[in-house]
Amino acid sequence: MDAIDTFQARYSCRDYLDKPVPRELLERIIDAGRRAPSARKVEPVFYVVVTEAEMRHRIAQMADFGRFIAQVGSCVLVFSHDTKYFLEDGCLAAENILLAATAFGLQSCWVAGHGKPYATSIAEMVGVPGDAKLIAMLAIGYAREPLRQPEHKPVKDVLHWEKF
Repeated sequence: MDAIDTFQARYSCRDYLDKPVPRELLERIIDAGRRAPSARKVEPVFYVVVTEAEMRHRIAQMADFGRFIAQVGSCVLVFSHDTKYFLEDGCLAAENILLAATAFGLQSCWVAGHGKPYATSIAEMVGVPGDAKLIAMLAIGYAREPLRQPEHKPVKDVLHWEKF
């Protein structure tokens, strides 16, 4: 799948098969995340991949809008050390991961982490040091239903030239 097709095909899936994602594939997807731009080349972002069912269930129970994490094959927790641009760096890395998952024929969904009341509990549960910030929880797995094309606003409704 080329880059533009990947952008167009990606959507937030919330209904997954309870099927494991191969470790090698997850490593390639995380590799895409680590290649994201990083302000000042600090590279403060790191990941905890959760595949164990009981841990995914615990995360799903804590998350406001992530109950489907319990059924997905993997959940990538995107963390960043507390640097000046930790949020920007973490978001860029997360987007690369979402797109890489799509390119490999998987589906995904971003679940908020930063600023959520459960962020510290999840970090502690997976043994992350105290200075790190949870940016996002990314469900990655095999969709229960076939791929569908997401709907978005037309370009003409969001693009402005020179002025708004």
